[in-house]
Amino acid sequence: MKKHRRPGCGAMVALAGVLLAGCTMEPTYHRPAPPLAKTFPKGPDMGAKDTGTKTDAALQTPASDIGWQDFFTDARLKALIGIAMRENRDLRSAVASIAQAAGQYDVQHASLFPAIGATGAAMYMQPSQTAGFSFAPGVGENISTFRYYTAGIGFSSYEIDVFGRIRSLSHASAEAALKQVATERALRISIVSQVANAYLAWLGDREVLQIANEAVANLEENLRLIRLRYDHGEENLLTVQQAQTQVDQAAQLRAQQMRLVAQDENAITLLIGAPIPDTLPPPSPLGEQTLMADVPEGLPSDLLYRRPDIIAAEHDLLSANANIGAARAAFFPKFTLTATDGLSSLMWHRLFTAPATTWGLQPNITIPIFTWGQNRGNLEVAKAERDVRVAAYEKAIQTAFKEVSDTLVARPTYMEEAHRMDDLVHASSESYRLSRMRYEAGTDSYLNQLVAQRTLLQAEQSRVAVLVARYENLVTFYRALGGGWSETTLRSPRVPAKL
Repeated sequence: MKKHRRPGCGAMVALAGVLLAGCTMEPTYHRPAPPLAKTFPKGPDMGAKDTGTKTDAALQTPASDIGWQDFFTDARLKALIGIAMRENRDLRSAVASIAQAAGQYDVQHASLFPAIGATGAAMYMQPSQTAGFSFAPGVGENISTFRYYTAGIGFSSYEIDVFGRIRSLSHASAEAALKQVATERALRISIVSQVANAYLAWLGDREVLQIANEAVANLEENLRLIRLRYDHGEENLLTVQQAQTQVDQAAQLRAQQMRLVAQDENAITLLIGAPIPDTLPPPSPLGEQTLMADVPEGLPSDLLYRRPDIIAAEHDLLSANANIGAARAAFFPKFTLTATDGLSSLMWHRLFTAPATTWGLQPNITIPIFTWGQNRGNLEVAKAERDVRVAAYEKAIQTAFKEVSDTLVARPTYMEEAHRMDDLVHASSESYRLSRMRYEAGTDSYLNQLVAQRTLLQAEQSRVAVLVARYENLVTFYRALGGGWSETTLRSPRVPAKL
């Protein structure tokens, strides 16, 4: 008798693999044209020069590739950022989201392949006299229990992805996972920027606190001398009260700054996700936290594509584009396949013999005829979602462009403010010195000295505020160009991510 060659399970899997190379219904992706100018706007020419410029090899590298260890020079600040990179709870959540998205991709991608499993079963049954079983002569009369044994390997209800529905869903899941990676990088940039700005605010408040402490000490000594003169009849009570007013105002400023410094420390503690260690290096003076560099005019706007938040928005758009392919594929027939390759026998001792081999193949096709608009509705939803993602992507680019533009136009104005504040503090200091000399010489009232001292104190506070804002602007510029996601600078040219 001629033996028929049966297709084994391996052959069936190979056939399914060939069918995987089918078509796809995803629209061809074209990156939307950025809705903005090709260059950043020039800042106003204030005629000021940045004398604090430092040069470094890292400054020749795009800001997005400069590691925060190289951008920042303050050892205490770098230590705080290092703690934040390990302990910040938002960052931990983002890392967990990456693992979650990767797992979801693995689940979806596995649908491209049949889930192969091994089975084994045994059946025991007592047939009735009228069950209709037929046995060989002399055998049926002695059988009181029906036995049936099977063992095999195979898969069931495996969808053959002829029209790319599962591949589109897998592609969408992959883009969602890549979006989480980019989002985590964007969060790192944000945390680095927030820690740096909180640290600058802490330094500024500490400097104002030091100014207030010195003012209180000087004014209390001044009040002591005026009271001595009053006790000897050389001064009037109005002058004493005016001097007391100066002391009270400086003391109020000192209390305010003590509160702000403590609140700044609390903000830093929250950002780094752990208590501030007592073993940190001492802080550098305000203004020596970062590398200063001249900002070139007309930076190309394509640098914005290095920003992780824009990369994340484009991955989101690509995911929506892939979902359109899955929605389109739902209009076409769905092919499924069930296949087994195994053994079956009525007798256990003959189960693992050649005559006991068996196989099965069950192809199935489902053709959508009347879905009452469900498939059409799903396709419209997918297209609308893509349009939403396009708008979100373009808005992300516009937002990034604005952030960079704001820092560029603010840079020369902050430099001009800093120079003017230096001049104001110097002029106020001279005015205070001269008014004090005139009062001590008896040629002027104490009121002029009081006004001059108050003006000097306000000028010193304003100078610190301008310095803090100026260096916060530099940190924001670094963040706006996508810098801060990497700890060390990427020395070799970086290949842009394929989006």
